[in-house]
Amino acid sequence: MTKPIEVTRPLDILPDQVQKSAYVNQMFAAIAGRYDVMNRVMTGGQDQRWRRLIVKECRLPSGGHLLDVATGTGDIGFEAMRLRPDVHVTGVDFTHEMMLVGQRKADREGLLDVHGSRLRFADADTLSLPFPDATFDAVCSGFLMRNVSDIARAFAEQRRVVKPGGRVVCLEITRPQTPLWRDLFGVYFFRLVPLIGSLLSGERQAYTYLPHSTLAFPLPQALKGIMEGVGLRRVRYKVMMLGTVALHVGEVSA
Repeated sequence: MTKPIEVTRPLDILPDQVQKSAYVNQMFAAIAGRYDVMNRVMTGGQDQRWRRLIVKECRLPSGGHLLDVATGTGDIGFEAMRLRPDVHVTGVDFTHEMMLVGQRKADREGLLDVHGSRLRFADADTLSLPFPDATFDAVCSGFLMRNVSDIARAFAEQRRVVKPGGRVVCLEITRPQTPLWRDLFGVYFFRLVPLIGSLLSGERQAYTYLPHSTLAFPLPQALKGIMEGVGLRRVRYKVMMLGTVALHVGEVSA
């Protein structure tokens, strides 16, 4: 097991991907307890609407099975179960502390049944999902891809575990292209978010990393090309919130 590195500097100057994984894991473990609060604050509550859009785009059949990759505290999966009470959700993440928060939330909301048949959490690496081919009716992720070391491989794994005719749905932050809004967004994301993160979570370093993780991340059209490159079909995307968030949808050939 890789020894977690000390969280003392921005990720973009870390020398290799092994350290990147360790850094991201430790970072999310540190902010797990305040992650949901920061999401509400940073997005002005819009993250709740985005989760509903993700579930809608998954187009789950009756009794369908959804895989939520990098589930974190489980909110996308919980939204799926509220909107579609007959579906089954598996949430996976490599930061165990985030899922512990999610399990407590699910227990409070009565989303855990005695057999664990409708909702389960599991430790997993997004680059090597521990499921057979064609297991799920849809796979989704929210704010995952900026944190992986190999975006194409992550999408390929998601495509692999989806049944023919199913969907891969990805929600990610993107960089606005309109000059004025790009500048305003930069001030908010790179200056105010770290300050807010420090005040609400005590983890300024984590909320300094999160904005910087967008700098080298592909723009929506390029991300669409990566999804198509791993075999997803009819890939499309929608840009929301003044060009700061993109929702991508790809289909697995029937």
